[in-house]
Amino acid sequence: MLHLIKRFFLAVLMLVISTVSSLTTFAADKDIVILYTNDIHCAIDDNQGLAALSQYKKDMLVQTPYVALVDAGDAIQGSPIGKLSNGEVFTRLMNAVGYDFAIPGNHEFDYGMKRFLELKEKLTCGYYSCNLLDAYGEAVLPAYKIMSFGETKIAFIGATTPETLSSSTPTFFQDAYGNYIYSFCEDKSGQKLYARLQKTVDEVRKQGANYVVLVAHLGMAGSTPYWSSEAVAENISGIDVVIDGHSHEVIPAYLVQGKGGKHVIITQTGTKLQNIGQLTISTDGKLSTKLINGLTAKDPELEAIIAREKAAFEEILQQPLGEAMVPLYVNDPETGKRLIRSQEVNMGNLVADALRAVLSTDVALVNGGGIRKDIPQGVFTYKDILEVLPFGNMCAVKEVSGKQILDALEMGVHKLPEESGGFLQVSGLSYVVDATLPTSVVRDDKGNFVKVDGAYRVQSVTIAGKPLVLDKTYTVASNSYILNNGGNGMVMFNEGKLLSENNLSEADAVIEYVQNHLDAKVGEKYKEPFGEGRIVVKR
Repeated sequence: MLHLIKRFFLAVLMLVISTVSSLTTFAADKDIVILYTNDIHCAIDDNQGLAALSQYKKDMLVQTPYVALVDAGDAIQGSPIGKLSNGEVFTRLMNAVGYDFAIPGNHEFDYGMKRFLELKEKLTCGYYSCNLLDAYGEAVLPAYKIMSFGETKIAFIGATTPETLSSSTPTFFQDAYGNYIYSFCEDKSGQKLYARLQKTVDEVRKQGANYVVLVAHLGMAGSTPYWSSEAVAENISGIDVVIDGHSHEVIPAYLVQGKGGKHVIITQTGTKLQNIGQLTISTDGKLSTKLINGLTAKDPELEAIIAREKAAFEEILQQPLGEAMVPLYVNDPETGKRLIRSQEVNMGNLVADALRAVLSTDVALVNGGGIRKDIPQGVFTYKDILEVLPFGNMCAVKEVSGKQILDALEMGVHKLPEESGGFLQVSGLSYVVDATLPTSVVRDDKGNFVKVDGAYRVQSVTIAGKPLVLDKTYTVASNSYILNNGGNGMVMFNEGKLLSENNLSEADAVIEYVQNHLDAKVGEKYKEPFGEGRIVVKR
């Protein structure tokens, strides 16, 4: 009930702009403007676009010399250009816009840790995160950056969700023997994360920071509660503002009472440049946040840079691959909510069917978080398919038991009614979910599945029309992220017998299915936007 009350007040506060006074006023001679973005996911032209962001920054610099631009993670992954360049093109564009501070979100690691460390050197402003540690407990990245605006000092501290260990590819953070050699200060209470952050806040305050801005990829809705930005703000003293990301929420300002009684502003811009955030510290020392949209003026210099970057990929991306006779949905067509993470949708069915048909298995399981974009009715291109499946995941096939399948389905629904990137879209099977039952899933401190300690929410599972047999062996198609790397905490498949992997990508499997199994036309079979009853959720 308390959680619902908080969410109600969040909805109300999202309609207003809150202004908060710091405990002590440190007035600059002119306004300080901090522009912020989060979860851009390679949105070069989407919504307002990078060129509008760049121009707005220049416009602010005309009004005040005290302007900075920061990003709260998940910027370099999410589009074909991101995938085809392994994050390098968008890194160059961030440099061109002129970011002053950036943190890695969980998807900054999707090209592998080695690649992330290479991109870190290519990003002019660098990456910051106080809670990313190596096997020896040493920081991998700088924890913070203190910037001076006249006589006023602002400390920007980076924080990355510990969910990264399961929501990115877990093996990227392990050695050859499966031992974790990186940590994000994870535990089952949040105390390790709080302690690390508090230590960092105390350090920057000792160095004379007048204001502390936590730039965090933690999230609220659907995020692990004790790692959320709200929990962090409530358990740490000395923070003024949390610029958040990860959960793709539109939050102009949400007030939380921090440890010690001081109010903290939490703000988030949505995703793909729906909004640009603006934190203003006025000359009287007061802080205010607002979200900006509807920008039309664009920076011509950046537009020229973008045109050159896009031209290198245009021919291959515009190749037509098939025709959608019906719209294929990931999101609710009216609200934009990501339905694929909490229920059956026809795009999920298409992708799962493609893997099962092309790889000739009994079952296919596809994590909803890996399927990212609708396809409208009409001809679609290679670019469209890469936008649907932007991660470049490779296909895999394993022999697993019915019990492993049941546990995976249960892990996928453990967050309902909240969304989860691990919610499984399926082919070859059907199941019922009783979401009125509390989850019995037990996870370890890294978010990985341990066991089901109680009643299963997942019921009435059938494969090929017959009841699931727990000790029977089935062939399962998915991606390596789920089957081999324990993605989304799906470690129950680690013991399965690997039959094949890395022969083709998920995108290639969908292309082959559409062209060779559906004669290049996605039609009647997928006419129902919310699927055909493979997944029934009792709420």
